[in-house]
Amino acid sequence: MFASNHLAILANFAALCAAQSAITVNVNTRYQQIDGFGFSQAFGRASQFQSANASTQKQALDYLFSTTTGAGFSIIRNRIGSGGSGDSIEPNNPGSPSATPSYVWDNNDSGQIWFTKQAVSYGVKTIYADAWGAPGFMKTSGSDSSPGYLCGTTGHSCSSGDWRQAYANFLVQYVKYYASAGYTITHLGFLNEPDFQPSYSQMQISSNAQEAISFIPILYNTVKAAGLGTKITCCDAVGWTDQSTYTTNLVNGGSTQYLGVITSHSYSADATSPLSQTTLPKWNTEGGPSTAFVTTWYGSGGTNEGFTWANKLAVAMVNAQLSAYLFWEGFEIQQSQSGSHLVDALDGKTATPSGIFWAFAMWSRYIRPGAYRVATTGSISNVIIGAFQNTDNSVILVFTNSGTSAQSAKVSFTGFSPSSAAAYVTDNTHTFATTSATLSGGAITVSVPLRGVVTVKLT
Repeated sequence: MFASNHLAILANFAALCAAQSAITVNVNTRYQQIDGFGFSQAFGRASQFQSANASTQKQALDYLFSTTTGAGFSIIRNRIGSGGSGDSIEPNNPGSPSATPSYVWDNNDSGQIWFTKQAVSYGVKTIYADAWGAPGFMKTSGSDSSPGYLCGTTGHSCSSGDWRQAYANFLVQYVKYYASAGYTITHLGFLNEPDFQPSYSQMQISSNAQEAISFIPILYNTVKAAGLGTKITCCDAVGWTDQSTYTTNLVNGGSTQYLGVITSHSYSADATSPLSQTTLPKWNTEGGPSTAFVTTWYGSGGTNEGFTWANKLAVAMVNAQLSAYLFWEGFEIQQSQSGSHLVDALDGKTATPSGIFWAFAMWSRYIRPGAYRVATTGSISNVIIGAFQNTDNSVILVFTNSGTSAQSAKVSFTGFSPSSAAAYVTDNTHTFATTSATLSGGAITVSVPLRGVVTVKLT
């Protein structure tokens, strides 16, 4: 009996070795630089966070920003309000575009100053300030929450005049207010989902992006005249199909010379292939399911399950070559009906991460800002392999297995000699748990479970 079992074990081991896929990572071949991963606390969620009890606050902040026990998110996206008193820094129409505006600043910004302070205390350096649109009196509709275009942009004249410079001044003033509070806004957006007409703050552009093309140089020059190094983004479309069209027209219109990042959301279409029209970095700046908040990793492949988003991230970061990926919201309290946030105090007290949260953490904890995605050769059936080298020269590998069986790989390296390896797995029975990664002869051997993600850190 013993001999029979022993032979069976040897046979299984031999089969596993034979099934190992040979992968080579070449750190000398670099692709996109990584800016990070993040989320927003817009529309009052920052105030809610600020009002939470101290213990809940600390739990949620550690989950979101800690690089040892949490996701280590490195980008926050704040909303520039445009909806009038209590929301906008310019709540009232000054009367004309050339009139002196009466700006209002409460040093709170709907809780976003507090939230920014917390993020920065954990080491966050990338702050994206994004306006959903211009104040209503600057738009063709005359209303913040009604569809309309910025007055004075191509094809949109208004009896009140050309508000392009006034809007640029408004945006720059917002950046200055944050600077006066001690926080540097690194990226600035001037519209959100211009291909969508909601019931709240909004502003549109045409599919040919003519309005953006006529405004972007004005905003760029205003930012520069203020002595700011803030990078301008465009256009936060609802999905990547529309953003691809906008990007083509921005390139043709000569606008990309003024931009720092191409931005989009992933609601109507995910990022699945590169926007190769320009070499500017591409960010997914918003996404989330319309289904409930759950802690499930994999059940039926639902839109709110962790592995669904693990696969989205792998496709976006590797296949579509994104430099950043942001979820919609970070933390909320007792909002289980919505899965569009990553951490919830479901009982009002204890911070609980969703399955989607852990999908992000498998990428964001160890792939740090400034890293480059590097080349891999070889393939594994149903597995997406992402390889990245951080600024400290550590190499991070992320294996995402969408298949129905475990896969094994032996990974060797060009231009890098690993001296240590630590591996972590998330699947239906593990959450960022330590797993085996055998390092021998300068190569590592790792197994990736079905519908699981394995992250390996090599130094």
